[in-house]
Amino acid sequence: MNDVVESQESTRRWAVILSAISGLSVLATFWLIFFYVPTEREMGIVQRIYYVHVPSAWVAFLAFGIVALCSLVYLWIRDDRLDAIALSSAELGLVFTTIVLITGPLWGKIAWGVWWVWDARLSLTLLLWFIYVGYFMLRGATENPERGKRFAAILGIVGAVDIPLIHVSVLWFRSQHPQPVVLRAEGPTADPEIVKTLLFSFLTFTIVFFALLLLRYGLERLQRRVDAATFRAATRSSSINSQGAVR
Repeated sequence: MNDVVESQESTRRWAVILSAISGLSVLATFWLIFFYVPTEREMGIVQRIYYVHVPSAWVAFLAFGIVALCSLVYLWIRDDRLDAIALSSAELGLVFTTIVLITGPLWGKIAWGVWWVWDARLSLTLLLWFIYVGYFMLRGATENPERGKRFAAILGIVGAVDIPLIHVSVLWFRSQHPQPVVLRAEGPTADPEIVKTLLFSFLTFTIVFFALLLLRYGLERLQRRVDAATFRAATRSSSINSQGAVR
């Protein structure tokens, strides 16, 4: 019991530290976006949504990668902590994918004149969102919670296959989506200020993600302890009542 309490206290401490760092980083990021980085020559001021859109996509991919990894190990050793991490990360991945799917059309409406086009990258990103909505639906689709966890873990692993497809889709298929200008094997083609601001945004969003993950994981572990204690109390009460009825 003491080990559990110490672990939760450590998780809470790191969550508070990362939350403070992420708050300062967010302020610095928005200062860079609105006051430091120059306005892009072709797209104009709407291009500034790039510094939210792209890091959100990176964090979503990171989150679902963690889901796949933790789910894979969970199926092997059945450690409930891994399932709690996977669940927490999947929730955050879904949130950041939603941000991607909102900021993308806002950008596309001005850049392309339409809210949405059914090209490969956009369609695969929407598919990713639906896969992990299904992840949560599958967890509650069976009467046996452990079976629901196993089914969801399998889907979490399979769903991550969509991530590399999204990344290479603009290279493999004809697409209206812009080609990479920073994360290129040949080196970035964007202005240095754009590269610096984007990389700092990546760092900020990553810190925010891990701060939220620790907070959500701590809450999930606490909820499971409460549920387990409630179940034990109900079982004990039922056993006492049945024994009294027999007597």
